Amino acid sequence: MTNQTFTAGLSSCCRGKALEWFRSTVNTTQHDNRAQLKAPSVRRQKVIKSNRLLAVLFAAGAACLALPQLGYAQDYPTKSIKLIIPYPPGGGTDYVGRVVGSKMAELTKWTVILENRPGAGGNLAAEAVAKSAPDGYTLLLAQTDSVMVSPWLNPSVGYDTLKSFTPVVQLTITPGAIVSASNSTIRTPADMITKGKTTEGLRWATAGAGTFGDLLGEQYKKAMNINLVNTAYKGAPPALTDVMGGHVDVALLSLGSVLPQVKTGKLHAVAVTTATRANLLPDTPTLAESGATGMDGSIWVGIFVPVGTPMPIVQKLNAEFNRALQQSDVKEKIISVGVDVVGGSVETYTEFVKTDFARWGKIVKDSGIKLQ
Repeated sequence: MTNQTFTAGLSSCCRGKALEWFRSTVNTTQHDNRAQLKAPSVRRQKVIKSNRLLAVLFAAGAACLALPQLGYAQDYPTKSIKLIIPYPPGGGTDYVGRVVGSKMAELTKWTVILENRPGAGGNLAAEAVAKSAPDGYTLLLAQTDSVMVSPWLNPSVGYDTLKSFTPVVQLTITPGAIVSASNSTIRTPADMITKGKTTEGLRWATAGAGTFGDLLGEQYKKAMNINLVNTAYKGAPPALTDVMGGHVDVALLSLGSVLPQVKTGKLHAVAVTTATRANLLPDTPTLAESGATGMDGSIWVGIFVPVGTPMPIVQKLNAEFNRALQQSDVKEKIISVGVDVVGGSVETYTEFVKTDFARWGKIVKDSGIKLQ
């Protein structure tokens, strides 16, 4: 008899006559115990022994019900897995997803399909995954914009970050970077403020409405009292194209999205959004250094699955993504574009998501910004 046949037999038993007997026994025993609690001490001893039996029965029932999930996780995956990337090819999030996803597929021999599904600042992809079957075959490459910022800015998005998803593993974290064209007159935060005081205003590009760059742009506008004209694109690549073409003054994107162009001289790094300077851009100032006190933001990328996905599958995915992150070639590729590798347990990532979600909620509330 194979493990699969054995598990299926136990599953059928648990869901059939065994469960019927279990419920009947528990209900009858609970009724008898309540009736005998006021009886003499000898009967009380029988009640105590009976309650111990109930505890054993409950444990056995729970283990029996868990067997189908365990068997499912052992066989998983039996078909291709989709990793949904919320942005177009060429950006920092896409880069991380392809490097890590491809390595995991290589190590496990699983078929992993990397599917770009851009739109609405990553919200379309997040909503699609939230509404997919919780079977471990549809994964979301979650990112700060779509799962931390957007739900607070736009409560009508079709998902709830804490209720619609189960976090699997955090992959990376990176600073945000503000860049201008190599031939632009905007070279420093002071130049941005000067342009923002003009009638035309500072033309500011982001990866989409309701994204990290959108929110920090509004924060910066209020903090420095400037005229900031926000233009939302469908991801980093089109925003960068317009920056280099002079159609907008600057773009706020992840450091991972812009570092290659900064290194080749196609873009100039004006500022970073973290409280301290980025290791790979030591000469680039922070926004806080230029007077925007308290501005501090990073962009992280991780893996989410629909809520209800069996925990053994979640743990299996966590283990395999961590294995991919630990490979030296993966670390080298990711660190080379200004992104830090994270990894870790399901439990650690879940707590991080809860804390970061609350933090962004406060930032949005304090800013008073809402998408129209």
